[in-house]
Amino acid sequence: MSIVRLGVIGLGNMGKGHIGYMQRGEVKGVKLTAVSDSAEPGQLWAKENLGDDVTLFTDPFVMMDSGLIDAVLIATPHYSHPELAIAAFQRNLHVLCEKPAGVYTKQVREMNDAAARTDVKFSMMYNQRTNPLYQKLKDLVDSGELGEIRRTNWIITNWYRSQSYYDSGTWRATWEGEGGGVLINQDPHQLDLWQWTINMMPKRVRAFCYFGKHRNIEVEDDVTAFVEYENGATGVFVTTTGEAPGTNRLEISGDRGKVVIEDNKLTFWRLRVSEREFNATFTGGFGAPECWKCEVPVHGTNPDHKGIMQNFVNAILHDEALIAPGEEGIKGLMISNAMHLSTWTDNWVDLPIDEELYYSYLQKKIEESRNRKGVKA
Repeated sequence: MSIVRLGVIGLGNMGKGHIGYMQRGEVKGVKLTAVSDSAEPGQLWAKENLGDDVTLFTDPFVMMDSGLIDAVLIATPHYSHPELAIAAFQRNLHVLCEKPAGVYTKQVREMNDAAARTDVKFSMMYNQRTNPLYQKLKDLVDSGELGEIRRTNWIITNWYRSQSYYDSGTWRATWEGEGGGVLINQDPHQLDLWQWTINMMPKRVRAFCYFGKHRNIEVEDDVTAFVEYENGATGVFVTTTGEAPGTNRLEISGDRGKVVIEDNKLTFWRLRVSEREFNATFTGGFGAPECWKCEVPVHGTNPDHKGIMQNFVNAILHDEALIAPGEEGIKGLMISNAMHLSTWTDNWVDLPIDEELYYSYLQKKIEESRNRKGVKA
């Protein structure tokens, strides 16, 4: 194979955005040969903006069976991601999936199992993993420069969304349409980075999700969660779509200092000796380890979505290691599912979560929503 023939499923904002940079030739080794959308607006857009060498389908499964593609990019509503990916795996097609991996981990685990039975490439569109800021943070953790992780805090509240945003589509901010609110729609990248940069998943979660607190919606729009890790470290995650001005501040404390990422800068407060060593040897009353404030240089630009697409294509053509392996999509989703479940049960939730219990609660939320709207199942 000298070029990857790609089919895009879903011609909403994200699907059209990905097509745009491919049409401009900004990703090498890939050719858009087909698209699929079941909705008339997407079909009209394709007819008006894509040439005759791109075949339009109204059924993604027909597109998969057409012989015109080697890989698919899934850019459809959340619930459909696993179903479409599994269908692609069954046809030996490579898969690049938009975030989130799915709505609940039970369906995503089935997707991962299907991928494991094939030899195709499977990647998530976790484009923030290509951001030099987070790559540098991960390097500081992986190299041991930060020492053992003690605490993680992420305040990510610059997701402001007005009521008109939620009113723009009946599927928005509903349990049946999206499967959640700020955690499933806005935060998948941060939840992924939270565990990816430190190489640790929480062992248990206690969360407080507020549903329709700031807007007339049925899903969560304000969340504060506390987590514990296996090594004794703790963490806090705070997010909302109803706060202005918002904040985006990630702070990671370790045995050898702390790192803060805010305003597109990475600052490292580096201890000359580890806190553990200082505490074991210091004999004075008041004192603290000597600390240097280091503005860490971060080189390079963020290739963003194009970077993940290029990596996906390179993995297919040249067996390049994936930046965001598809099977890792379940990790951030596991954390957000745990936050929901903790709120619904008003209790701690251990990870991995009870997937059947989560699924049963989700179905109850969907049914309650239907009853409020007078919709028959």
